[in-house]
Amino acid sequence: MSERVNVAEIFGESVFNDAVMRERLPKSVYKKLKKTIVEGKELEAGIADSVAQAMKEWAVERGATHYTHWFQPLTGVTAEKHDSFISAPDTSGKIMLEFSGKELVKGEPDASSFPSGGLRATFEARGYTAWDCTSPAFLKEDATGVTLCIPTAFCSYTGEALDKKTPLLRSMQAIDQQALRILRLFGNTTSKKVTPSVGPEQEYFLVDREKYLQRKDLIYTGRTLFGAMPPKGQEMDDHYFGTIRERIGAFMNEVNRELWKLGVSAKTQHNEVAPAQHELAPIYAEANLAVDHNQMVMETLKKVAGRHGLTCLLHEKPFAGVNGSGKHNNWSITTDDGINMLNPGETPHENIQFLLVLACILKAVDIHADLLRQSAADVGNDHRLGANEAPPAIISIFLGEQLEDVIDQLCSTGEATHSKQGGKLMTGVATLPDLDKDATDRNRTSPFAFTGNKFEFRMVGSADSISSPNVVLNTIVAEAFKEAADELEQAKDFDLAVHDMIKEMLAAHKRIIFNGNGYSDAWVEEAGKRGLPNIRSMVDAIPSLTTDKAVKLFEGFGVFTRAELESRAEIEYETYSKAINIEARTMIDMAGKQFIPAVIKYITQLAQSINEVKTACAAVDVSVQTELLTESSDLLSEAKRALAALVEIDESACRMEEGRDQAVFYRDQVIPAMNALREPIDKLEMLVDKELWPMPSYGDLIFEV
Repeated sequence: MSERVNVAEIFGESVFNDAVMRERLPKSVYKKLKKTIVEGKELEAGIADSVAQAMKEWAVERGATHYTHWFQPLTGVTAEKHDSFISAPDTSGKIMLEFSGKELVKGEPDASSFPSGGLRATFEARGYTAWDCTSPAFLKEDATGVTLCIPTAFCSYTGEALDKKTPLLRSMQAIDQQALRILRLFGNTTSKKVTPSVGPEQEYFLVDREKYLQRKDLIYTGRTLFGAMPPKGQEMDDHYFGTIRERIGAFMNEVNRELWKLGVSAKTQHNEVAPAQHELAPIYAEANLAVDHNQMVMETLKKVAGRHGLTCLLHEKPFAGVNGSGKHNNWSITTDDGINMLNPGETPHENIQFLLVLACILKAVDIHADLLRQSAADVGNDHRLGANEAPPAIISIFLGEQLEDVIDQLCSTGEATHSKQGGKLMTGVATLPDLDKDATDRNRTSPFAFTGNKFEFRMVGSADSISSPNVVLNTIVAEAFKEAADELEQAKDFDLAVHDMIKEMLAAHKRIIFNGNGYSDAWVEEAGKRGLPNIRSMVDAIPSLTTDKAVKLFEGFGVFTRAELESRAEIEYETYSKAINIEARTMIDMAGKQFIPAVIKYITQLAQSINEVKTACAAVDVSVQTELLTESSDLLSEAKRALAALVEIDESACRMEEGRDQAVFYRDQVIPAMNALREPIDKLEMLVDKELWPMPSYGDLIFEV
């Protein structure tokens, strides 16, 4: 039996949260720090020492020996450098434990050793981490001991953002300022701050660690580069929401406890569609905190899996033939006094503020669909987007019947007079209650779906930081709010002006609305007629970062400079090329050192067996064995030719200059060569004796967990 846990007692116990600050900080220091956190005021230098002292004492009491500036460079994962609290020994040889305000506020990692896209040369090493006091410090306990983790932003010596957090904080400022202007237009004088809230659902696979360690492809790339489908996949739909196995349940139990201690409100857990696939979802948090928490979730999943003899796979497509993994980025905007600006109310046709906000979001997504698509682009997601498990690569918005009807009324007659209601769901069973139906159904094929009081951006990859999509969402909506406020603040008749503006925006951007089946070929054709972009790969998505439109948008709100955007585009091309190169080299290694030798051994044994049978009795029919020998030999020859071709083409790619041309070459030339090598080897897996096959099969990995 697992240990019973009182969630209320352990939740946040490893976090230097508001309750701890209120208890340990002098009242004046606490008030000034809260002012910085809540109102976005500049942090006074004088309070840093007091906070650092209290933070150190709290951490040391809980066993901490080191602290680290915990940041999110452009690698997509977190980074940390640990320093102990000890100072130089005094004359008696005793050491003191010290932690200053300067050490709290600023750190100095090597900026040239992280991806910078040319912003930093190798010899230009200095970079800074700066304390983000809006995200609370926390304690991380693992084999190294207990470490005080201080969330920070990371920038270069010349001030450019080299991380995922800095642009996010900038974008949150942008939407806060512009959303408040919208609220003021409708007479709201009490709300002081508007914050984007995010709830990211995290999907992942679990496999047995011993089997994982026998697969070089999983070790080096996070996905299987070879593998024939087992007799059963996910076609029976029996894994989805199925009973959680004991081993997996023990893992989930520990994950929950670890996350609750860190203040992460892990709420939902279940089996996902594919065998060995699962999902974890938290309660909503402010975007900055949600991004930090999701990084903690991914790290915790991996760490705890190891303790249970498992490995957590966060790659978007670790197995061909079954669903891949993503995370649904549920996004809304909420005021400090609890008003959700995406709540339509019972009668949305009468909620003019909501209709304006909705119209602005439609406009933002329509104009910047390419940027939103790019924000979810990564190498792994190219295997997933557009398949029957994930949204298509075409950005569209699902609103549901109720809101689509309101929009149709406004666009056709100029007035909306009613809103469709959900009614009752009659179960037909006397002992079951009749249920109130929502006014609209859900659409799992939509990449950007309205789900009651939020938008669900379903494109994000499972291994990705959720920072990028939220930076884009915050900024494009801020732009639409600004343009609306600029015009409405000058209107002589506000009611008439806002009514006309809503109608005009809805009519101009209605093409982005699609409530049908996003998986269908008919939608691809229809989207083309509407002029909606269909960006099929990461390589095709990257150029949207550096268009004049994008530069104007991001520079206008101080989220990115042109140099920062160009650097990120360069990093994306480089990341794509390096990832595919690693996959190609791994395939070459596996084929040359494992598969081909194993097949040769099998063919040799089969040939010897045939000869022995013929020698023993010439009359025995060995046609089946001979046919199998011929088929295996032919596939071996095909695999050898494909291996040689992949080696040659990968070497050609490596000789190219880094950049877009190289990335395109990897996509158009190297990947097809990789597929050509995989095909005969996967066929051989179905022929060769399992005892001779050099690694666990798909069936071993996804069903024997």
